[in-house]
Formats: sequence, C-alpha cells, structure tokens
Amino acid sequence: MSYKNVYLIGSGSFFPGEVVDNDKIDNYIKPLNSRSDKMKKMILKDNGIEKRYYGINEEGETVYSLAQMGAASVQASLEDAGVDIDEIDLLTAGTCGGDAIVPGFANTLQAELKARPMETSSHVGICASGVAALRHAADSIELGRNKLASVTACEYPSRMFKHTRFVEGYDVDFDSHFLRYMLSDGSGSFVLSDRPHKNKPSLKLLDITLKSYSGDHANCMYIGHPLKDHSKSMYDYPSFAEAEKDGAMLLRQNIRMLPQLFEVCLHEYANMVNRGVFKPSEIDHFATHYSSKKFEGVMEELLTKLDIMVPKEKWFSNLTYRGNMGAASIFTMMDDLLKERDVKPGEKILAFIPESGRFSCGFVLFEVVDSNSASDDDTISENSHLNSNDLAQKAFAPVDLELSQTDQLKSLVLNLSDVWNDFRSRIWRTEYFSKITKNELTQDDYLRWMENWIPQVREGSKWMRTAVSNMQAPYEELKEIIETHAGEEQDDWKILFQDYKNAGGKANSVDDLKLNKGGNALNDFMYSRANSVNALDLLGGIYIIEGTGQRIIPTMLPLVRSQLSIPANCFKFLKYHGVNDEHHIQRWVMAVEIVLAQDETGEMGKRIIETAKQVANFYCEQMENIFKV
Repeated sequence: MSYKNVYLIGSGSFFPGEVVDNDKIDNYIKPLNSRSDKMKKMILKDNGIEKRYYGINEEGETVYSLAQMGAASVQASLEDAGVDIDEIDLLTAGTCGGDAIVPGFANTLQAELKARPMETSSHVGICASGVAALRHAADSIELGRNKLASVTACEYPSRMFKHTRFVEGYDVDFDSHFLRYMLSDGSGSFVLSDRPHKNKPSLKLLDITLKSYSGDHANCMYIGHPLKDHSKSMYDYPSFAEAEKDGAMLLRQNIRMLPQLFEVCLHEYANMVNRGVFKPSEIDHFATHYSSKKFEGVMEELLTKLDIMVPKEKWFSNLTYRGNMGAASIFTMMDDLLKERDVKPGEKILAFIPESGRFSCGFVLFEVVDSNSASDDDTISENSHLNSNDLAQKAFAPVDLELSQTDQLKSLVLNLSDVWNDFRSRIWRTEYFSKITKNELTQDDYLRWMENWIPQVREGSKWMRTAVSNMQAPYEELKEIIETHAGEEQDDWKILFQDYKNAGGKANSVDDLKLNKGGNALNDFMYSRANSVNALDLLGGIYIIEGTGQRIIPTMLPLVRSQLSIPANCFKFLKYHGVNDEHHIQRWVMAVEIVLAQDETGEMGKRIIETAKQVANFYCEQMENIFKV
C-alpha cells in the first residue's frame, strides 16, 4: 500500500545488559550436551554475529521483562521525536510472545508506560509481526483515525534458551539447538505522525508491502508442536509438563527450508520493481534483515543476476554487533542507520524483512524529507495534544537477466515473474506437494506422481519437433536451437520410467500409463499451438516447464528423499533436471532474444506471457488431478 500522509519522526532502541561477545555466550546460554560447542562454532561461523544482548543474567534469572524493554525503546523514540507519551493516541506492538500468553503485548506495554487510555493493537508472529504493527499504525494515520502513533517490536528469546529450560533426557534436535546461537534480545520503536517533524528531517512513508505465503508451505520456524507431528499442539497434551518432555515447547527452525524463503522474497522485490514502486538505482540505503551473514552473499548474487541489485555499498545491517532480534531487528536497524549515516532529504531507504515462520516477507519504503516539506500549520507543535477524538510469502523469475542486457528481455522476464510466482504458489498448494511439505509423502504417492508425469515428459520433445517443422522465415535460426533442445530431452521419460520401476512401479510399459485430465489438456494445447505457423509463443510454455526443473525440482528432491526409504536410483530424473535445466534456461534466453528482435510492436511478447499463463494453469491442473480417478 502506498502512503501520502505518514511520517516517521522518531526512533529508539533498547538493548538489555552488557554486550555479550562470542566467548561469553556459554555464560548465559550454557551448553546442553557434548555436541553444543561444535554446533556453536559452526553456526557462529555462518551467521557472522560477533556481539549480542541478553535480558537474563549468567544465572539465567530475568533482569528485564519484555514490557520493560519495550517501554525503554518507546521512551527513547519519544525523546527523539520530541513528544510526550500523552500525545500518543495509538499504540501498536509486534512480538513472538509477550511476558504472558494473554493479554496482548500492546496492552502490557501500555500498562508499563502508565499511558493514558488509547487505542492499542497487538501483533503476534515472528519477524514480520513488527511490520504488521507498523502497517496497522500507518494505515490508521493515513485514514485520519489517528495523528500520532507509537510502534514497537520486542523479542526475548534468551528466556527460552537457558539451560534449565531443556528437559533432562530429551535428545535436543538440531532445529532447536540451532536457534540458541542465532537469536538475542532487544527492542525498537518508532513514532509515526500525520506530518513531518518541525525541527529536523523525517522519513516519509511511501509504501509497505507485506505478504504471507503460509498457504504454500509447512512450518519452518515454530514453537508449540513436537518435532515430527505438527498436527499436535502443546495444548493437546495432558499437561504442559508432558508437552515439555516431548519437546513441543522448544523454538525450532528448519534451516533446510530457508532457500524457498529467499525465492519468495526476491519475487516480491522483483514484483515491486515491475510495479514501479521503486527503481533499484533510486535506493540510497538498503536496510536488510537476514539471519545469517552467509545469506547476504546469496541475496547479492541473485539480485545481481536479475539486474535489480541495489549497490552493495548502500546496504546496511547491524547483525554483527547487535545480533538477530527477530521482529525487533529492523526497528533497531533503522534506528542505527539514522544515527550512523548522514541521510539527506530526497534520499530513499528500503527496509527488507523476511520471516521464516511459515514464510512471509515485508518491504518498507521511506523517503527522507526536511522540516520544510509541509507548511507551519502542518508541523508538530511542542504543546499540541492530539488524540483519537480529533478524527474518528529461486519465485523471482527462473532466469538470470545478466544473460541479456536488452531492456526488452528484462521487461518480459519481470512480467513473467508474476506468472511464475502465481504458478509456484499454486503448485505447492496441490495435494502432492502439500504431502511433501507436511512430511506425509509415501512411496505410493511418489509412484502415483511418476505414473502421471512419465507420459507427459514423453510428449515434450514431440510437440517441440512439430513446432520446428512449422517454423518459417524469419525464424530459421530458432530451428536448430529448439531441435537441439528436443534432442536432449527425447529420452528423459526413459530415465523417469526406470526410476519408477526401481521404486516398485507395476506398469510394464510406458504405454500402460495415461495422461490425466490436466495432462491431456496440456498436451492438446501444446500440439494445437505447435501445429500453427511460427508458434513462437510456445517459448512461454517452455519458460514454465524449464523453470519447474530449475527452481522447483531441486527444492523437491531433498524433501522427497528424506521421507522415502528407497534407493538413490529411484531419483535420477529429479537429480538430472535439477542440474541441467539451468543450461536449458540459457538456451531459452537465446531463443527469446531472436524472437524479440523481430517484435517491433511488442505483440509477440504479450503472446509469450499469455501462453506462459495457460501452460502454468494446465501444469497445475495436471498436479491437482494426480490423486483423482
């Protein structure tokens, strides 16, 4: 959502206790077993965190409550804004969990601040909960319901990680062990206003994009379920003691799922660029919340390949010297950025917030404005007392844009990225992929998928060669490219059929396997187009097909293998496509460039996009019909 009348006029942070460097971690987060030290060294090497803060002391005793930490950052932000708590008429807060399960944390924070009666809103989640709280406040100000709002994000994971929290005899799994050396405590706050500050630069809010992809994915970071049965809640046990004993009260993160999170977030970034929300060249400061330093390199590489990279020197993170504070990180990061960098009017700041909980991603865009950007009547008066009575989710396109420098191709790929992300999301919500994400896949399910997929794979090279036979001037150059591609893929179905037999498939011949309803619709469409003269729009279909091999198959393979106790020779097709389809995409780029060079009106580009949409729909229908008779 875009904004016109919302300004960040003050920020503040609170970090409890003394700085804790890597050598002192064990004084607070004590080792659990003989593997702890080895895990700690490995995790710290990857995440790059050198300093952090804990709200507990070395005996594991609570020194600060979460409400106290939140109140301290609120007070710091109010001082920075030059306003009093009595002027605030809306208080919102985001956190993973308050000092108590209920009431809402914003209400607890209001009590700690001894603030007057006002509207409050509590947002519970992980990293994105702070952005949700920010959006609630921003929307309210934009709509005129409130004029001054306080927004806070606080986290206190150390209380969950102290040695005494872990039940004796429970063999601590890596997913829960991992986060003990990743997370730390802290709080950050903003003051939002419907007008800029009178005496200093403010940040005008331009856009907040916040989207959840929880319908597509299983839990990645969670507390309240045992490790292997996410259908069981901590409330389903006879007592909390039993839940604790079974490990259901441990905070976990499945790091094997994190690559999918980056695909989702990078798509949203590309989508914002495509929608004209911002241009990467316009961003002067890029505040990035990532959990590990190693992900910084991954992000840099992918954004560069997409040709939508914000130059690295403009990036900002406080991860190494503040630690990872979940929802509070981006708030403290913005506060540090404003204090450490000399931001100037006209500059733009983009904040990036991924959440691994069940996959959400947020982006917040600001522009620095000076105190003269509004009339004196619109600026904050030192004595003004305003109150609410005044006005009653590799989603980015599976193509490296660095393979071509033509603006025409870049524009096409950015438009195709929207088609791709809708397709990817729908695929992961089909019954087959849902079984994979829920760790419920069986050998029979895998065989059923192959029975449906083998005949479709066999048809691929056939319709490509049909299209080649109907290709005329001025596209003769395409014939060799597509024929080469068809030749490489003509025997792929044999690899998949052998996987099927190795996994226990009963069909003796590929002719015994039939396309399902969706597969037939896909096949009919591809042949109908291939029988047309110069069916160049089929490149849109190839984009979806090859993108599936490049982006979805590599993610699918390790998840399937981890759930099925069958030999490695049952997965050769998946392994082959995960490696080779990247080279196929390079060939796709060459073919599209040839077509676009002749596309003076832009009509063919539109047809490629439309065909990509149709093929994506048929592909999904095929997946959705796997378990239908």
